Parts: sequence; structure tokens; C-alpha cells
Amino acid sequence: MSERCSGSVRCNIEDLQEALSIHTRKITDSCRDKDCIEDLRVYLTKTSQNILNGCASAKVRCAELLYTYIDVEPVAFDGHHYCVNATFFYRILADAVVGCGRPVTLCGVATFSKRAVLCGELSKAHIFTSDTRLGGPDGLSRVSANLPTAVVEVLDPMVLSSKVVEVNCCPREGTVKQIPEAICGCFDEELVLCGEERRLLVTLGQFSIIRLERDAQLVVPVLDYSLPTKECCDNPGCAEDPCELFSKIPFPSQAFAPTGCDKDCDCCDN
Repeated sequence: MSERCSGSVRCNIEDLQEALSIHTRKITDSCRDKDCIEDLRVYLTKTSQNILNGCASAKVRCAELLYTYIDVEPVAFDGHHYCVNATFFYRILADAVVGCGRPVTLCGVATFSKRAVLCGELSKAHIFTSDTRLGGPDGLSRVSANLPTAVVEVLDPMVLSSKVVEVNCCPREGTVKQIPEAICGCFDEELVLCGEERRLLVTLGQFSIIRLERDAQLVVPVLDYSLPTKECCDNPGCAEDPCELFSKIPFPSQAFAPTGCDKDCDCCDN
């Protein structure tokens, strides 16, 4: 205990007061990914779709991650590995050029699904908690009570490119995409899922981390209980003195140095 304490926590063994049992989650396996999602279809709202059908051009401005649906299922004939299915829902904002006026904002949703197989270890224990609601939206069954917990960390995607295509130029789809009601509720209008004349396609770049976790009980050394040192404040401006905050900002020396015409010239971007 003393060697482990001095090597990792760097504490004095005499400062230890007790050994505390805690409940936490152990990461059994994890992976990271960098996805380039090409020509992802954008399901626009009704008004936005009407504008797209008659506009001269359109370009995606930004993409925002709305929600990630995660499902975990065991891998057949392998009790230690599990398949994590993640479906991402993005809010897409685009600018459409109509006539000679200012660009009109288009709004819609795009979806992307991916799968990862990770080691979740084998557990025969069925875990139920006091907040488990049988028959409810988050209720646990006996089958799912011993599954590991999947966690997906993802950044808002980067917009790499976009284009507008005619429907007759696109491959025929077998089924119409189903958008959950909760996602549809994030938009003021109904989403157009089929029957459009033109489609907006976007290519996104996404960074994500997927991991599997299991509940675990650990014994940890206790130095002291943690108490907050910052005083409560009901005014956002009282968190720190403005002049003190400004004094911590380094002087921008590079901003005063002249640069050549071939370096960092905003006028030469195009």
C-alpha cells in the first residue's frame, strides 16, 4: 500500500486516514475513430426544401450534433465482446442563393450510423438499481441487466463539402429514412423525407471515442474529504476582477510585428 501510494498518488503514508470503498465504472475497452462521411443526405424542413427546389445554389454553413442513439448487443459465440451501434443526428444549416438578394438559411437534419466491436468482459451478475423502471423507457430487463455500458464521446462534425443534386441523378432508395419524433421536435416545421425535386448532400468529418464500461467496487486510500474553496456567487461578473483577468492575458507581440505579403495575408485567401 505504501509503495503504491508514494508512486502514483505521491502522498505521505502518514497522511492516510482510512481506506474507502467506492463504486465506479471500469473501462474494459475503448477505441477512437476519424470518420469522413461522404455525400450524407440532408432532410430539410418543408420551407427549406421549397427554397432549395428553386434556388440557384446552396452551400452548407455548419453542422451541429443533436443526439447520439447508442445500442449494445452481445456478439454471437463470444461472451466477452459486444457490438456498439451508434446513430448520430446532426442539425445542418445551409445558405441558399435566391435571385440577387441575401442568402436564405436552410435547415434540416442528417443521420449517420457506425458500429464498433469492443471487449466488455463476461459478467454473470444482473445489476438493478432503485431508479430502474420496469416497463418504462429506461427499464432494464433480465437480458440487459448484465450488459456493459457504452459511452460515446463525439465532437461537432466539420463540414468538408456540400452539393445539390437532382433526385433523378441519385440512386433509388429502398426505404424511407425514419427520424425519431424527439429529433423532429427540434425543428419548427415538418421534415421532408421523400418526394423532393432536389437534394442537399454534405460531407462531414467527425472525431469520436467509443468505450465500454462495467460497474466495479474499488478500495482507495483517503487523505481527506474534498471541500470547495470557491465562494458562491449569484452575479456572473463577480467571479473574477476584470483587471485581474486582463493582467493574465499575455501581451500579443506577434500582432504588432509586420508580416510579408506572402504570409498570413487575408486579402490573398481567394
